[in-house]
Amino acid sequence: MSQYYFDHAASAPRRDEVTEAMSQWMHGVVGNPSGSHRAARDARRAVEEARDEVASFVGAKPGGVIFTAGGTESCTLAVSGVAQTHRRSHEHTTLVISAIEHHAVIDAARMMAEDYPTVEVREVAVDSDGVLDLEALHRTLDDSVAFVSVMATNNETGVLQPLDAVAAAVRDLGPGHVVTHTDAVAAAPWLDLAQFTSMIDAVSLCGHKLGGPVNSGALILRRDLTLEAIMPGGGQERGRRGGTVDVAACVGLAAAIACVRVEQLVGHDRVRAHQQRLREVISSLPGATVTALGAATVPGTVHATFEGIASDELLFLLDQDGVCASAASSCSSGAAVASHVLAAMGVAPERARGSLRLTMGHETTDEDVTAVVAALTRAVGRLVDESSPRS
Repeated sequence: MSQYYFDHAASAPRRDEVTEAMSQWMHGVVGNPSGSHRAARDARRAVEEARDEVASFVGAKPGGVIFTAGGTESCTLAVSGVAQTHRRSHEHTTLVISAIEHHAVIDAARMMAEDYPTVEVREVAVDSDGVLDLEALHRTLDDSVAFVSVMATNNETGVLQPLDAVAAAVRDLGPGHVVTHTDAVAAAPWLDLAQFTSMIDAVSLCGHKLGGPVNSGALILRRDLTLEAIMPGGGQERGRRGGTVDVAACVGLAAAIACVRVEQLVGHDRVRAHQQRLREVISSLPGATVTALGAATVPGTVHATFEGIASDELLFLLDQDGVCASAASSCSSGAAVASHVLAAMGVAPERARGSLRLTMGHETTDEDVTAVVAALTRAVGRLVDESSPRS
C-alpha cells in the first residue's frame, strides 16, 4: 500500500542531505568540542559552522545560539531561564503567554508558578480565528512582567501571530525590561524568521520539524540576556546549557536549515495551491468546517473540524488508506485529549472532538493530495452513513 504523509507538523521526513551531513559524526572518533586536540578541534569547527547557519537563519549573532535537544527544551530554557533570573532580584515575577501556546511553553510557565509563590502566569486570549487579542495583551502588562511568549505560528491551526505588535506593546514598558520569546518551531519551514521575528528577543527552533534529527534544536538570543541554565555543569554553550554538545545533532540541524532556505527562495506557491484545494474539498464534506479561514496561515497546514465524527474513527479510516494525519498537536493527538487551542478559540467541545490536521511539505505532490481527497471523502461518507439513524 502506498503511504501519503500529511503529518509534517508532527515530524517532517528526514532529508537525505541531513543524513549525509551527519554520517561522519555518527561513527568512529567524534571529538569532544570542548577539547584541544585535533579531533576535538574538528568537532568544534563543525559545531561553530552549524552555529553560524542557525544564527543566519534567524538573523542573530552566532554567540546567541544555544544548541539544545529539541523544541521543548528550547522553550523550557527560555521560560525557566528568564523566570529564575528575574525572581532572584524581584519580589514578583509575571510570565505572560498566549492561550494557544504549545505545552512546552504552557507547562514550563505553570511549573514555575507552582514551584515559586512569587511567580504568576497570565494567559492572553485569542479571537475565534486563533489570533492573539492585542488589547487583552496590553491589559496583562505591568511592572511585574518579566517574560512574554507568543508563538510565531500555531502548531495545530497554522495561524500566524502578530509578533511585531507584541514586541511594540512590550517596548512600551521600557527598553530591555521584558524578554520577548517566540516558539518558531511550526513557522520555521515557511517563514523568513530573520524578518518575521526580528523584534523578538528569543527564538526557539526544532530540528525534526525541518527534516532534521529529532534530538536537535536551538534557542537563539537576539540580544545579550542573562539566562539561568536549567541544566548546569561544564560551562558549555557559554554557561547557558551544560553537557557535551552533540556534534551530529548540530550538523543535522544546520543541514536541514540550509535545505529550508533553498525552498524558501523557490517559494511556496505549489504548497499553497495544495492547501487551497484541500480546503475547498473539505468545505464541501458533510458537517465539515475549515478552521481559521479569516486568518493568515502558513501554506502547509489545513485544519478542520467535523460535526458528529470522532477524530480517532476518522484517523483510523485514513490510516487504512495509507494516509498519515493527526487530530491536533503531536503531543496530544489522541482523540480523547481535548485541544486547548480549539477551546481558546471558542470551538464547542463536540465539534473539537472531530478535529483533523493535514500538514504538508515541499515534497508533497498533486498525486498525494488527490489520494488524500479520495480517502477523506470515503472516510467521512462512511462515518456519516454509520451515524445516520436507520428507518
